[in-house]
Amino acid sequence: MAHLTVSVEYGIHCLLWLVSSGDQPLSSRDLAELQGISPTFLAKIFPKLEKAGLVMASEGVRGGYRLAKAPEDITFLQIVDAIEGDKPLFDCQEIRGRCAVFGQRPPSWATSGVCAVHAVMLRAEKAMRAELAQETLANVANTFGRKAPPEFSDKIAHWMQDRFDARTSTRTSRSK
Repeated sequence: MAHLTVSVEYGIHCLLWLVSSGDQPLSSRDLAELQGISPTFLAKIFPKLEKAGLVMASEGVRGGYRLAKAPEDITFLQIVDAIEGDKPLFDCQEIRGRCAVFGQRPPSWATSGVCAVHAVMLRAEKAMRAELAQETLANVANTFGRKAPPEFSDKIAHWMQDRFDARTSTRTSRSK
């Protein structure tokens, strides 16, 4: 996992909105508008989530994205790896062998084994991946659900329904 970008944060938030939407698919455009970001930006994230089997897309007037698995079965590690790829957190450059006093040939003691800095980073990455693998979308959705007042959920549901109805009526009137 490389540096975690803002794509991961928005991707997780989108998946949390999908948890709250139940079986009603949400368009990436509506999810982008809800979060105040570019639909183009979000449109680059969802194909990665779909390829990883975390969401599924449906086309047509009632189309959009839904979770492909139960929220309990989606870990933060799966989301991070889907969006960022399974890249190492730290890319060791073997700086330890470039000391000016070594000249062109560093001694074997300086470069043998795993770099001590790299070893620390490997342990940190392993711990981070283990933590991300334990945290599920359901856990965070439950935490959010307990924090937000009930009227917020109602407002979101109405907002999403209004967008869905607008999409449906616009497409229906075009086909007439």
